[in-house]
Amino acid sequence: MNVNFSGDNRKLYIKLLLTTILCTVLTLLVSSTIYFVNYRNINLNQVYQTDLENLTQTSREVISMTESAQSLTFQLYRNGNISKLMFYENPDIYDTTAAMRELNNYLNSMPYIASIYVYNPKANYVYIASDSGQNGLMTKEELVDKDILNVLDHFQEFKPFVPIPRTYLKSASSTQKSNVYTYLCYDAIGNNNALNSAIIVNITTDWINKDIGKQHTNSTNSSFIIDNKGRTLSGDLPNHAEALTAESTITKQIMSSKSSGYFIDTVGGKKSLISFTAPDSLEWRYIRITPYQTITEKINKIRTTTIYIGASILVAGLLVSWLLSRKLYVPIDRMVTKMKSLESDKRNSLFTLKQDVLRKLIQGHEPITVKMMREKRSELGILFDFQSDYRLILLRIDGFQPFVQNHQDDLHVYKYAIMNISSEIASQAYQVETVDIGNDSTVLLINARSVPFDGDQSMFLALLKQIQKAVAELLKISLSVTYSPPSSQPQDLVSLYRRVVDASEHRVFLGPGSLIASLDHQYPETDDYLFTVEKEKKLIDALMAGKIAEAKKLYSVIIEETRPYPISVFQATLSRLTITLNGVLHTILKNNSLDTSMSIQLSRNALAKLETIEAIEVVVFELFDEMKKRLDDKRSMKQDDLIRKINDMIEQHCGNPNLCLNWIADEMDMSPIYLSRVYKQNTMNAVVDVINTMRMERAKDLLKHSDLPIADIAERIGYTNSSYFYRMFKKNFGLTPTDYRKTGLEPGNGNQAST
Repeated sequence: MNVNFSGDNRKLYIKLLLTTILCTVLTLLVSSTIYFVNYRNINLNQVYQTDLENLTQTSREVISMTESAQSLTFQLYRNGNISKLMFYENPDIYDTTAAMRELNNYLNSMPYIASIYVYNPKANYVYIASDSGQNGLMTKEELVDKDILNVLDHFQEFKPFVPIPRTYLKSASSTQKSNVYTYLCYDAIGNNNALNSAIIVNITTDWINKDIGKQHTNSTNSSFIIDNKGRTLSGDLPNHAEALTAESTITKQIMSSKSSGYFIDTVGGKKSLISFTAPDSLEWRYIRITPYQTITEKINKIRTTTIYIGASILVAGLLVSWLLSRKLYVPIDRMVTKMKSLESDKRNSLFTLKQDVLRKLIQGHEPITVKMMREKRSELGILFDFQSDYRLILLRIDGFQPFVQNHQDDLHVYKYAIMNISSEIASQAYQVETVDIGNDSTVLLINARSVPFDGDQSMFLALLKQIQKAVAELLKISLSVTYSPPSSQPQDLVSLYRRVVDASEHRVFLGPGSLIASLDHQYPETDDYLFTVEKEKKLIDALMAGKIAEAKKLYSVIIEETRPYPISVFQATLSRLTITLNGVLHTILKNNSLDTSMSIQLSRNALAKLETIEAIEVVVFELFDEMKKRLDDKRSMKQDDLIRKINDMIEQHCGNPNLCLNWIADEMDMSPIYLSRVYKQNTMNAVVDVINTMRMERAKDLLKHSDLPIADIAERIGYTNSSYFYRMFKKNFGLTPTDYRKTGLEPGNGNQAST
């Protein structure tokens, strides 16, 4: 038995089994997550307790070392030989030797001491007992450890017997440095609070840090110490230790706590457990950083295993449920398929019927009665209430003709999308019904829900703009929107629709994407428009005279004068101008002997489909420009013929003594002034100059190739006076005709002149 397993049906089939499987998997995952969190917290706490115990032990050892240094210092102060070095400015050699012996004894008995300094500001020397490096009596200039002098100069800044981490060179000739903790004990009794003497005990860092960074040499842990200012004193820092500076968030969080504790953070790019102690008597804190992955590695394996088990159960359950559902739910499949088919047929039928009813009501093809509205609303599921306050909104697609050409097959899909988008947006504030009116138009019928229409006009306009923006972004379609004033009378529906349609035609002035209120375009019938016949006559005269720029301006003025009037005035004016312009263009083409059978003309139907005056002007002005181009081409051809005729007449009648501009104009029945201007514009020469040049060239030819007397030659080329011919020849060529014939030389062009 074949069953139609669509996506929706399959969901229905496996619902019971899938629910059980999901509950099982969810229970497994939730319980495992709870266990994982609890185990992780317990594990973190255990690691923290271990770290805290180790760090506390290290703290106790550091305090013990500090107490040892303090005890040693007190012994040195009580030693009679050493006290002489501290208080005598110039102790004798015996006292000095005995004191240095005592210092070396103390140094040798305590291996963790790197060096002991005895300082007397009045003495010339600093007394040093050291296991390596400088040893004995050193002047301040000879002392390699210059840093200790800086410490002594600012002794008030250091607490007695608080370790001071330092680094200094062992000797002047060596680059090897010694890392020590310095314990400072000084005597500053007196009114001036000046330093009287001091004993400095330097303990190697290896003794204090032996438990810092060395307890876990085989692990990835890192331990270190910070002082009361957050500065790192010692220890093996992890990578990227700049994250643990005094200004870092981790250090600040540690310093803000007055007790020991731990937290999770990222150190060196790794998630880590950070354990720390409370401040000890030195106000030091001991910190240990342990990678989080090391702590939770085993627990993470358990979590991963649990996830794999849950995923396996889910996949297996889906497969089983899909297989069993084919046998368990065949009857349900048949029932659901039939119900969906009936539901789809009913929905499509109801939508079509509802659209048809609403369209007839809006266009006035069906009367609106209370009984009819009650029946239709109940039968077709119309949500719109005609007896409540309502508005009518007309949406028109801008650039509809090119849009139809590109999307002819998908037009109904785009119209449906516009209806859905506008309905979804408008339904946020209003009860909405959408109606496809056909062509480029869609109508929205909206009821006010709780806020009256006149309560917030700005909100209403913002909603219309939102519809325009959404359609433009989603469908790449520009909409012009026209809306009616609010009404509560069902009988006003048809009149509101007609007014909205008329007002929407003002898009021709306002442009695409306009937002039009029909109330702004209601004009009293008493406002009669008078067509400006005088401007129309000037438009005709400008076109006849070839003044295209003036004609364009007059056309725009005539069209613009119709803006404040009903759209019918614009349409009538456009129709009249179209007829007038077609007649004028035909006359111009005919008068200029152009082919009228191929003449361009304006189509009233084509202009009526254009949506803006700018688009209309483009078509009209292109027609004007095309007409001017044809006239210019024709005029250029006529002028070329005229120049050729004039040149032919000059060449044929060169010997005629009457040949001149006026004679040629009379022969051609044209104005001498016009003929002279056209000839000069096209050849850059005057007619009289061309006549004289032609006569002079023929005179040279006759003088060179004939024996005719000069008087006969003058008569042949059109001069009745020989003396005048002599003057003209010499003026043009610089020598007389007789001299030219005798010498046989070609006269120079440099002396030519023209009259």
